[in-house]
Amino acid sequence: MFNFLPLEVDEGARRRVARWLLIAGFLIAAMVVVGGATRLTDSGLSITEWKPVTGILPPLSETHWIEEFTKYKTIPEYELVNKGMDLAAFKSIYWWEWGHRFLGRLIGFVFFLPMVYFMATRQVARSMAPKLITMFILGGAQGALGWFMVQSGLSDRVDVSQYRLAAHLGAAFLIYAYILWIAMDLILGREGAPPAAKRTNESPLYKGGLVIAGLIYLQVILGGFVAGLRAGHAYNTWPLMDGGFIPSGYFFLSPWPLNFFENIAAVQFNHRLVGYVIFAAVGLLVATARKQAISAPVRTALYVLVGVVLAQIALGIWTLLAVVPLALGLAHQAGALAAFTISLTFVQMVRHDVSDEREPSLTYTAP
Repeated sequence: MFNFLPLEVDEGARRRVARWLLIAGFLIAAMVVVGGATRLTDSGLSITEWKPVTGILPPLSETHWIEEFTKYKTIPEYELVNKGMDLAAFKSIYWWEWGHRFLGRLIGFVFFLPMVYFMATRQVARSMAPKLITMFILGGAQGALGWFMVQSGLSDRVDVSQYRLAAHLGAAFLIYAYILWIAMDLILGREGAPPAAKRTNESPLYKGGLVIAGLIYLQVILGGFVAGLRAGHAYNTWPLMDGGFIPSGYFFLSPWPLNFFENIAAVQFNHRLVGYVIFAAVGLLVATARKQAISAPVRTALYVLVGVVLAQIALGIWTLLAVVPLALGLAHQAGALAAFTISLTFVQMVRHDVSDEREPSLTYTAP
């Protein structure tokens, strides 16, 4: 299918494609943060229809604004939460949701058009083409998943389903990770596994970095349930919850598995607990690194990872104690992206570094 593409491309082409992918990744990160703002400002249900093409334009006249407001007045959120809202207040939440959807459309254009150009000019290796097509399809599916999420709040609820919210957030992080991973492959070496793949897989730093990246991703999913249930607005003390380490209402619901997804006390405690596990895992990774000979760039990436994780934990506690103000809530979500990004960067640097012959001056050995 892609036989017209070369088997290999030169260094310049690889770096141009990598820069484009990083731009797309940055836009996805921005969209995640704006999506967090739509949740924190209760804006996600302000647009009650999905118009992938014509929806790119916001209301352009007062008549159009009134039409959109009238549609919003038919859903439970308006009747039960925002009854009496005026048009100016509606516009403020509408712009957040419109901006979120506009970013999604912009990402589609920023991805699709350069992809066609790079393929047409044969700047993409044959093995890379299916990965780019997969990225594009995943992006389209993510848009559909977003609408599926919004639908859950238009009829019988005043908020979107926390299950669909967590799925939408998790999918965004997966797409972001996939794009970032491929971009770093192009920057740090060559596409695909490095030459010493077996040696890479046996590296304790590689395994440890993957575990931490996986834990951060799990924490993001748990954060989606916290946001979906507004669990951050309860139990606003730390380190105890309701006077104890484990809240007394942890298994309030029956059957008991529902507590992990629908019980505010359990959902918030799980989010806290995984934060502690990540802290311990990072400490173990540092201890492991002190016993290894590692290059200066890998050591720097490790130190950045430690700093970002510590800052994110502190920010999470601050956000909880302050009862989730908008600025701190957005900073905490951006911090999750930063921690996830540096964890993946660390893994990729170790992955490529262990297959290289390094100069002795670049290695570090613990005393």
